[in-house]
Amino acid sequence: MATISTHLRNFKEPDKDEQALLFFSIPSTATGGPAKGAPAPGDDPEKMDINAVLSLGGQSQEDPYAGKLHLIPPYLAFVSLDRKSVKFSLPLCTIRRVERLNARAGIYALSFSLWHGMKIVVQLTSLRPTADLFCELLSKALKAELQAGRMKAVKPFSKTCYSENLVLESSPVADNEREDGSLIDGGEKVGVGGAPVFHGGLGLKFKFPGDPKKLREASKTKLWTTYLRVHGRHLTLLRYPQCTRLVQVGLPNRLRGEMWETLSGSIYLRFMNPGYYEQILADNKGRNNTSTEEIEKDLHRSLPEYSAYQSEDGIGALRRVLQAYSFKNPETGYCQAMNILAAAILIYMSEEQAFWLLEVVCDRLLPGYYSTTMHGTLLDQRVFESLVARCLPIIHDYFQEVDVQLSVASLPWFLSLYINSMPMVFAFRIVDCFFAMGPRVLFQVGLAILKINGEKLLQIQDDGGFIHLMRDYFSSLGESAHPDSPDPRARAITRFQELLLVSFREFAVITDETIFAERRKYRNEIVTSIESFSKRSSIRNLKTLQRFTKDQVGLVYDALFKAVCIEPPPAPVQPPIALLTTKDAVEERPETRIELRTFRLFLSEIVTWARDDKIVTNGFQQRVDREVAEHELIDRLFYFWDFSFRGSLSFQDLVTGLDGVMFNDLMENIEWFFNLHDKNKDGFLTKDEVLTLSESMLFIFRFEVGDAYLGAISRFMSNAFEYGDALLPQSEGEDGELPSPKIESNQPYLNLATFRMVVLADEVLESFFETDLSASFRLEPVPLMELPTANSGLLGGLWSTLASDDNKKLFHKFSDEVGKTIGRHQVIHRPSIGRYRSIEEPRARESLLTPSMRRSASKSSLTQDESSLKTSSASTTSLPSTTTAVSLDTTSSISQDSIASPAEYNSLSLVQAANAALMERTPFAIDDAGDEDDEDEEDEEEEVNDGVLDEVDAFLEAHDPGVSDADRELSKDLINAEPVK
Repeated sequence: MATISTHLRNFKEPDKDEQALLFFSIPSTATGGPAKGAPAPGDDPEKMDINAVLSLGGQSQEDPYAGKLHLIPPYLAFVSLDRKSVKFSLPLCTIRRVERLNARAGIYALSFSLWHGMKIVVQLTSLRPTADLFCELLSKALKAELQAGRMKAVKPFSKTCYSENLVLESSPVADNEREDGSLIDGGEKVGVGGAPVFHGGLGLKFKFPGDPKKLREASKTKLWTTYLRVHGRHLTLLRYPQCTRLVQVGLPNRLRGEMWETLSGSIYLRFMNPGYYEQILADNKGRNNTSTEEIEKDLHRSLPEYSAYQSEDGIGALRRVLQAYSFKNPETGYCQAMNILAAAILIYMSEEQAFWLLEVVCDRLLPGYYSTTMHGTLLDQRVFESLVARCLPIIHDYFQEVDVQLSVASLPWFLSLYINSMPMVFAFRIVDCFFAMGPRVLFQVGLAILKINGEKLLQIQDDGGFIHLMRDYFSSLGESAHPDSPDPRARAITRFQELLLVSFREFAVITDETIFAERRKYRNEIVTSIESFSKRSSIRNLKTLQRFTKDQVGLVYDALFKAVCIEPPPAPVQPPIALLTTKDAVEERPETRIELRTFRLFLSEIVTWARDDKIVTNGFQQRVDREVAEHELIDRLFYFWDFSFRGSLSFQDLVTGLDGVMFNDLMENIEWFFNLHDKNKDGFLTKDEVLTLSESMLFIFRFEVGDAYLGAISRFMSNAFEYGDALLPQSEGEDGELPSPKIESNQPYLNLATFRMVVLADEVLESFFETDLSASFRLEPVPLMELPTANSGLLGGLWSTLASDDNKKLFHKFSDEVGKTIGRHQVIHRPSIGRYRSIEEPRARESLLTPSMRRSASKSSLTQDESSLKTSSASTTSLPSTTTAVSLDTTSSISQDSIASPAEYNSLSLVQAANAALMERTPFAIDDAGDEDDEDEEDEEEEVNDGVLDEVDAFLEAHDPGVSDADRELSKDLINAEPVK
């Protein structure tokens, strides 16, 4: 069975703090492994932001920028007022000194000295008390970093970054490098003791894609070296406008991996979790599961044109990164196109760097892209279609006219970040901009591609022509965009340069806010589509539908899905690695299995007696409140359907279990109910189990009108113990009498044949097992659960707050209290069966046992066991008083004409039962000859009958049917009343 996921419904828009983390590329506390020195849960440092003006100290020529300074422990962040010119995120552990500058009066300025000597001056422009509070919180956060010991880890970490060696005046890194940045000897740069000095990717050994002269690697490296010396590097990089321009020009090969992790924020994860990547590989060594199988299939299909992935070095690195990610995120595991992304970034990054960057891309930059449902990809495809309709309406209308699916080509663009669609040297330029500017780059480039090829697109006729046109365009990106132009500068512009120019100039109106708004608009549409597909997949993956149709199984799924949404099952706990599998064995595919609490909710949607529907009237409104019932019968049914003995139920278990009761006839239902209460499955019920079975029937009939079912249960108990005692092994005593056999309450007592005979002796129970039991399991359409609406604007958020479920409950409670005050409050319990609509007293029937089969033991058994049943059923059967609650039949499909009248019931049924008993009577020898003792035995028999009836009357008197004396008198008057003429 496929897994049933409800996390899409539970999606919540990020709050202000979460939006700040996303904007500054700061990892949340829940991301990554257990960070060293992390604060204890519930001990989060206080956050604050303040108006400020940023200036660079030293020889910098940068202009000051006004903006906001954010304290987000353990980070200090700044953003300019336009939110795009200047931005930085500094770990507090990189700050070595904070000084307040002695400036002019009224100026509150702070000087930050970083670990490598760079100085930042921040002028706080808020009020003095606000500035003092900010400084106090900053001081506490810095002390916490000092105590955590992370300040000592900055310098060793910096040695793993290539930029730290690049900015040195006498840099040794170029001595052993080719022009493209790869190493001449084919190995990693090493330092003292053979330890690697800085991280690098497969390109160091297998060379980087592209011609370094055409890519102008030397010029790019020189420009970046100058920028990094002034504006910081890796952990302390300050992103000024020049940084974005340099990224758009292109990153040098040797610096690309480090800049990717710096711009995306994955460098912070690598810094905060040293050794985590190696540890997770060691802990899961030799482990095989579904994800590892899928990874092995795709390893040799990942950028096969690159030489590294034709050797074991590249394949092994790719395998380890993908497996480590699947072990860290077992719910996601491995998904389609993840291998392409990992293979691309491994060219420029080490395995550890690639692991953390993959974590950031899948979790934060492109959430839902690489998941089992691919909901993020589908949502962004819907957003992209909307943007095409808005920005390029002619192309959109033409595609609608010729029925060309835009997602045929655009889906691979987004899923592989264009790596699989265009030559790698150009795709990596787009990836550079993606990490620097965010996901909006994917939409801007996609719109630019369609606009540039607009005239040709209006000539295609089908999807194949669309794909062929895009393939031709991507293969010509290196050619001149204007080959016939007389201007040599225009002829030098390539088609790829034209693509970037159109993307970032003409479609600059596509901002992050635009993307978020469009996602919010179409999210519910995509969620509904995914849930519908998941439902069809789950039904298709069932081993058998039993006797159900697909539509009926769909109704079962709807009830299960609603229960899972309300009460999500706990996440499956993985056993220890050593006990999971061996190298040759594979873990089972995950499936959703519900536990008892979720099962109760599911059953309340299917079975009438597993819920309590209360029709509440209070003078202001009439509503139906549904409460989920809790009883041992429901718990017993849960474990009865647990065919695999795992303590949880799958979708297949539920379908099989329902099939075992919903299509049964009379005899099959009697056997099913017997087996449900036969705990040890030995074919016998003990006395305790007979009592439990009676309590189960009392629970089912707890809201029925009148005493017909209560009387039936009383007669059932009387007959069960009489028959059970009569069929026990007999042994003669010394005086020839038959002593009462003694049997313990936990020993076999009643078999299936006897139980069937007892049930068939009562017309009410026979009718229940023949039709009503199976009919109480009803597959009805479940009302669609509303998806959470997006809180757009002030009014949307206000309405969402006011119309919450908690507020609705408070209103209902208030209106009920007012209704009670004015005497208009009434609660009516809807019956589970609803066959009998009038109040009827239970009618005793003549016993089918012959006098010689009856023993005095039956009387003692009945007395003892009924007394215990009184105590247990007092908490099970609660018939509410008619002054505040009455029972009402609103679900019965049986007409009142089909129910026999009391006179017909007494005359016909008793005569038929007596005739049947006479015809089936066994000819005993004692009946052939008359004796004077017959009268004495008959008198004794009558006394026994009277005693049994007295016990029954006492049992019934102990259970008030919920009818007052006034109602009894009214019922008698109604029976004797004449019809209206």
